[in-house]
Parts: sequence; structure tokens; C-alpha cells
Amino acid sequence: MKFSTLPPKGTFDVLPEEMELRNWMQETIRETYEENGFAQIETPCIENLDLLTNSEGGENLQLLFKILKRGEKLNLSEVTEEMTENDLADLGLRFDLTLPLSRFYANNRNDLLNPFKAFQIGNVWRAERPQKGRFRQFTQCDIDILGDESIYAEIDLIFTVTKALKRLGFENCKVKINDRRLLREMVNRAKLPDGDFDSICISLDKADKIGLQGVKDELLGKGFLTERVDHLLALLEEVKAQGLDAFEGEEAEDLKLLIHNIEEYFPIEFEPTLVRGMGYYTGPIFEIESEDFKSSIAGGGRYDNLLSKFQKESLPAVGVSIGFERIFSILMEKDFLIPERRKKRALVFTKDEDLQRAIAFAEGLRDRGQIVSLVRVFNKMRKKLKQLENTYDQVDVIRDETVLGDLLEAHEL
Repeated sequence: MKFSTLPPKGTFDVLPEEMELRNWMQETIRETYEENGFAQIETPCIENLDLLTNSEGGENLQLLFKILKRGEKLNLSEVTEEMTENDLADLGLRFDLTLPLSRFYANNRNDLLNPFKAFQIGNVWRAERPQKGRFRQFTQCDIDILGDESIYAEIDLIFTVTKALKRLGFENCKVKINDRRLLREMVNRAKLPDGDFDSICISLDKADKIGLQGVKDELLGKGFLTERVDHLLALLEEVKAQGLDAFEGEEAEDLKLLIHNIEEYFPIEFEPTLVRGMGYYTGPIFEIESEDFKSSIAGGGRYDNLLSKFQKESLPAVGVSIGFERIFSILMEKDFLIPERRKKRALVFTKDEDLQRAIAFAEGLRDRGQIVSLVRVFNKMRKKLKQLENTYDQVDVIRDETVLGDLLEAHEL
């Protein structure tokens, strides 16, 4: 039986030059976050299934990878037709990093600062239908502040993330901001059912793709009354024209403060149809868009109630995630060159008796900060050198008594 060499659908192998870029991206993000006072943490890739399925994760709850019970916990003789897959599983792969962070904080809060500024970089899993730009395993880079209820937390996060994106080569970024409470206010003003708020938001979130007429058609298709849908769309047009001045109250004033502090460094605008997909968002929500590529490359928001699943009192929290895979794809398509990349060199030896000298030469070059790979080539020299020249910045060959001058300088023989 022959096995396929392809990775599972929705996943991908990472080639050496791709891994080099991914490592540089993660290190750039990590350094930016650390210099802005955020501490790195790590959480398990698996979580208890009951936690995942009660997380208000929106559509992601339909995309869970569930792990079958094991050993004595799984008694197949007791399986009945009435049982669901949740009766046969007890764990699942995390679909984002926010829920694990909330559990982490509730478990370790006595040992953590308050407010707690944290970041995570790790893989998450969703049972997506594989297509371009959508994977079943992908990397997220999350940054969060827990314990700060003020708008200053959002300002800190947005400033830090936009700085990281700029260092990754995305000069022309624009921040879009909204607030779930303002969305709810418009829904209530239009006298649409508050219990259908999430369903209404799912339709509003498509406004940039299908337009307001498309949103209207979808809401009518869901059974909402025509006059109330028209009222909601009229409110949206009014808000688009007046901006945050169309609202009264603390929520609008906070967004004005946020915009005032960010616009000095990065373009930022209020977008009343911005929704974000997660059901656990409770306040300000935001996305960062690359104007060069017309796509969102980061997004997040406030989720003040998520920690109430683990403790009696709720805890203010806000976070943002960078679209790592999307950024990686964009940089690869641009043939992006890593700045200040260390020189990679291959040192080829052709006889066993040259090995000791080759090791000495290589160590001398490494002491000078170069990346050196020793390569043994005993035949098919031309073909092998061609392969090496396509991978390394420089290829040197030790043959007989031939010694390159810079190698002599690197190590005395």
C-alpha cells in the first residue's frame, strides 16, 4: 500500500526559506510586544470540550476538532443512536487563543500582575472547508490586556500591533473601529428584536462585500419586518454621515478619545458596520487593514464577560490577533527580503583527510558571525555545487592545497 506524500487537506508543509521568513516574522512581533511591556505565555493546544462548546465562539463552534475519549472512558458497547459526538469526545483542539488565555488567567491570576499584559504565538485548529487563504491549522499571534476597563487598554493594543505590522513591512495600514454597544443601540432604535442581535450582526458584517441593499435582502430573508430593516439602514446612513456625533454617551466619547490618540501615528476611522465574528465581544471592536492589499491583517475587540465562566465576577479584557498566515502569504508573493539577514555559506570538502581542516575553517567563520554548513561532496561535483549555489549566499570548496584567503584569516593553521 502506497501512502500519499501530501499533508492533510487544509494544512501545509513549510520549506526552509519559508521557515526562515516565518521565524523572522515571529521574532519581530515578539520583540515589539516585549518592548511595549507585554509578557509571553503559552497554553495547551487542547482544552476540555465542555469549555470549548460553551465559549460563544460564533461560527467556530461548528468547526471544532474533537478528540475521542480514550481507554476506559470510551466504552463502544454502550454507544446508542441517541448519543451525539459530544458524548464520545471529552477534549478538543483550541480554535483560537483567547479562550485558553481566559482559562489561563483564571487559573493563575494570584501569580499575575493586574492589569495583565500578555501575548501568545501558537497554532490553532478549525475544521474549515479547505480553500485559498483558509487553513485547518494556522498560526495566531495574540496580544491581550486583562483587568483594565478603560479605553487606554485599546489604545495600547492598537498602537503596539500597528507598530509591529509596520516593522513587518506594512507601511500603509488603516485602523477601523466600532463598538458592539453602538451597534446594539442602532438595532434597538430600529425596534428590531434584541434577541436576534447576533443574527443581525452577521448580516451587517457583510456590508463591505454585498452593500447595504444586499444586507437588506438578507435581513428580509431572515423574516424581519421591512419597515424595521429600512429604519436600521437609514440609521446606518445617518451614522455614516455624522460619525460618532450621531451618538451620545460614554461609548462614543471613548472612541473619539481612541481615534484622537491613534491618528497621530496611523490612519484610523469609525466604521459603523464593522462587527467582528466572535459572539463574546462586548465593547469596542477593531480591524487593521492593509491599504496596499485591501484586506484585513489584524483584528480584535473587548470581551469583558468571557472570564465570568471561570469566576463569579467578570473581568475586563481586550485583545487583538494578527493574521499571521495572510501576512506571510503577502510577503512571500512580494519576494520580501529579510532585513539584516545573516550571510549563509557552504564549505565543501572533497576528501576525508580535509575534514579536520574544514571544521577548523568553519568554526573560524562562525566566530565571525557567519552561518556555515559543512558539506561533503565526493562525486557529481558540478550538480551538487549548482544545488548549493541556489541555497547559499556563498559556496567555498577546499581542494588539495587550495586555501581561500579569508578562510586563512578566520583560523590560523
